[in-house]
Amino acid sequence: MFKKLRSRLGGFKGKLKRTMEEDVEDVPEQKAKQDRPAVKADPTTKVPKSEPAAPAAPMAPITKRTRRESRAEKRASLKRAKGKKKEPKPQKEKEGKKDLSVPEDAFTDSIMGRSLREKKLDELLDELEVILLESDVALPVAEKIKQALKEELVGKRIKRGVDLDNFIEAALRSAVREVLAVDPVDLDIYIKEHDKPVVLMFVGVNGTGKTTSIARIAYRYKKQGLSSVMAAGDTFRAGAIEQLSIHAERLGVKLIKHKAGADPAAVAYDAVEHARARYKDIVLIDTAGRMQTNVNLMDEMKKIKRIAKPDMVVFVGDSLAGNDAVEQASKFDEAVGIDIAILTKIDADAKGGAALSIAYAVGKPIAFVGTGQDYEDLEVFDPDWMVDRLFA
Repeated sequence: MFKKLRSRLGGFKGKLKRTMEEDVEDVPEQKAKQDRPAVKADPTTKVPKSEPAAPAAPMAPITKRTRRESRAEKRASLKRAKGKKKEPKPQKEKEGKKDLSVPEDAFTDSIMGRSLREKKLDELLDELEVILLESDVALPVAEKIKQALKEELVGKRIKRGVDLDNFIEAALRSAVREVLAVDPVDLDIYIKEHDKPVVLMFVGVNGTGKTTSIARIAYRYKKQGLSSVMAAGDTFRAGAIEQLSIHAERLGVKLIKHKAGADPAAVAYDAVEHARARYKDIVLIDTAGRMQTNVNLMDEMKKIKRIAKPDMVVFVGDSLAGNDAVEQASKFDEAVGIDIAILTKIDADAKGGAALSIAYAVGKPIAFVGTGQDYEDLEVFDPDWMVDRLFA
């Protein structure tokens, strides 16, 4: 997971550390001495006279020992050592988790601190930007990370005792976390506290795992004791209704469906009415996978939203799509307004660009990530989870 980006960030971290060790601006010793306050002697203070040193004691005469005496002494010392009980060695305390947060006392106003030349740092940050762009991170996101890291390092003096390796990693972590810092939505709490039924409408292009994500959500909340209704709103794609029917049968969830080619807004309406009549907790509306550039299908989706009145619109994106997933999220947000996102196939993502970019680019949080093939392979997304995997 994120193998390529993690490896390249590790290389950048090492290069930045070497640069900070070699090219930091140090205050010259002469200037440091000039800036030190001179200590004036007090004329009233009497300096005590030094007493003459005592004569050195004469050296003891060196006596020669025979080889036999030396061996006898060695045997005696070994016997004494065997008679003594060995003291247990003190056990080393287990090392806890490395504290990688930037310590508050890492910086100093003293002229003896170390600071990196801004020109040299700009060259390194340009290299970081290239690394991020090649890992499918959106340009605004790459620039944001670059600027956040620059603010952490430029114009500040670092104390000499600070571990540079930990300090640089903490600065990088802080910059990445800042990009992911979109107000989170806890869907579990939202569904439990919201009036029932809670209507969730799923949108996204073909092949992103939208139908599978609906099944995973139904499985997740069934385990929490909540009932669901699925709406087969994808009446456009061949086999879409059958695919959702298989999931509904496996999970024991009610499915509302019409024939292929029917009005998807009517399917969504019937599902919501069924949930109200049967006191169901959640309605999960599937929609036809469509490219974000297809205007007619986008208009149809607006109609579904107008009729079903969903409480949340969930964008499902493929993390392997990289920058295209960010573009898709932006277009769907413009068309119907998305509230949260689910990123699928993140376990196979070597770059991590989509996961880093979507939340910042759209301004909407990632709620879940798909981490495998089974129904339970849906994990709540946590920015620290993402950061830990990037710097593992």
